[in-house]
Amino acid sequence: MISEGIGFGKAILFNEHFVVYGIPSIVSAIGNYTVAKITSSHHVGYKLNDNRSATPGYKEGKLEQQKISIRNIINKMNLDFQKEGVEIELCGNLFAASGIGASAASCVAIARAFSDYYNLKLSNEEINDIAYEGEKGYHGTPSGVDNSASTFGGLIWFEKSDNKVIEKIEIPNPIQIVMGNTGKVANTELAVNGVRERRNNNPQKYGEIFNRAVNIAYLAKRAFQEEDYIELGKLMNENHKLLQQIEVSTRELDFLVNIAREHGAYGAKLTGGGLGGNMIALTPGKDLQEEVATAFEKEGFQTLKTVIGASRGD
Repeated sequence: MISEGIGFGKAILFNEHFVVYGIPSIVSAIGNYTVAKITSSHHVGYKLNDNRSATPGYKEGKLEQQKISIRNIINKMNLDFQKEGVEIELCGNLFAASGIGASAASCVAIARAFSDYYNLKLSNEEINDIAYEGEKGYHGTPSGVDNSASTFGGLIWFEKSDNKVIEKIEIPNPIQIVMGNTGKVANTELAVNGVRERRNNNPQKYGEIFNRAVNIAYLAKRAFQEEDYIELGKLMNENHKLLQQIEVSTRELDFLVNIAREHGAYGAKLTGGGLGGNMIALTPGKDLQEEVATAFEKEGFQTLKTVIGASRGD
């Protein structure tokens, strides 16, 4: 018997990093996902077969974090493999890279597969809590935004607080986007710690930046609901500028952002932890999506053409 679970990839559209400090973030599941398959094994413990396509060096660079993550999931679910072990296979059409929610997608997929394997019938809320523990292995103190998007799908308004806010943002139609992969494997924990240190050293500067990030989130939420893509694009561009100011963008990310804008993208910004990984371009309509993706590919960058705002990432 094979038990399966899936977890969607994600794109943070507004306020990565700022979300760690309780500032609202907007995130969407994308149409690509990771699949976890679990089968019984004669050996005790678990054996992992990671068959995901990935940025060169990604899986190797994340291996120790991945081990901690899976251990966290096993402990949170109170699973015991002393008598009967399992084999876990990771696959699916989500390319494993930084900034696309690959770690969260794998955590959600594994939690769902275990739930199916042991017939636990866990709710999405319970899966999300388990995946959050798994994310700690990769990010130290994650915001929870990635695993929430991966679990629930769709477009989400997220606020990290004692009473975590996770609200669906209903929009009339899915929106085409292009994600451009720098090919650089990013260390999110390092990026988060760097922002915290610089914020502590310069509270006035960072306070002003963070206040602007709050305003951008509320304006973006309204623009989504009104399908005002021009306003959305402007806000994405401004959000990228703030992320540059807190020093999490890179030369490669800025290069892709500029190419996207030059080829007609309504807006473009880094997505995820920064310091490498992916960026996102807002490209409503398949013709514009294709034009921007082709421009990236001509420069030698890998692209992902997908949509945001679809229910459960479809």
